[in-house]
Amino acid sequence: MAHSPNRLLASLPANAFAIIAPHLKPFELTFGDVLAEVGSTIKQVYFPHSGIISLVVELSVGDMIETAMVGNDGVFNAGSALDGRVSLNKAIVQRAGTASIIAVDRLRTISDANKVFRSIIIHHDQVLFAQSQQSAACNASHSVEARMCRWLLRMRDLASSDELTLTQEYLAQMMGVRRPSVSLVANTLQKAGYIKYQRGNIRITDLRGLRTGSCECYGTLKSHYEKLLDRKTP
Repeated sequence: MAHSPNRLLASLPANAFAIIAPHLKPFELTFGDVLAEVGSTIKQVYFPHSGIISLVVELSVGDMIETAMVGNDGVFNAGSALDGRVSLNKAIVQRAGTASIIAVDRLRTISDANKVFRSIIIHHDQVLFAQSQQSAACNASHSVEARMCRWLLRMRDLASSDELTLTQEYLAQMMGVRRPSVSLVANTLQKAGYIKYQRGNIRITDLRGLRTGSCECYGTLKSHYEKLLDRKTP
């Protein structure tokens, strides 16, 4: 297997990774940066290491809701780059960190020549689509408390840390709910001992409790990604 901070790249056989590795360049992900707009030309593809990218939908009323989260177990815009040059998502850096990037033309050339690499990119696109579907179902069916637990757990997994920096305003925006609802639920989770919240910082203090409070969507999504990363080479 390959050696990379990005788990998707690390899941590649060593010979497949050796082909792409010389063309990867380091990139700093800065909080709040917009990496792509819907319909914008794709110039590079991102494999996050420690940073997290939010894929969001903007509504005409000004609301912005997260549909998927891409971190060190995924890649942003690779699927779109295979068949075209236009981004289908708006992407914002949710958590600062690092990533590897590769030029679109180079990624397309490598994927055309290496079926293992192309296969894992296509499979990741399917998992990303499943994540968006799961988020839509979760937002429609589950309580704000369960959704917040699920969201915090996913972010914790990708950040590899119990310390999360985010404001209630940002969390409300990503979840598509009003800020007072987020404030109320955050207080409830803090009283339960699951988290500690202060001045834009959330510390997870009871991981088991947070998992208990989460809806089924967290486990479903985690299972999708683990199957992707443990996938056998065809």
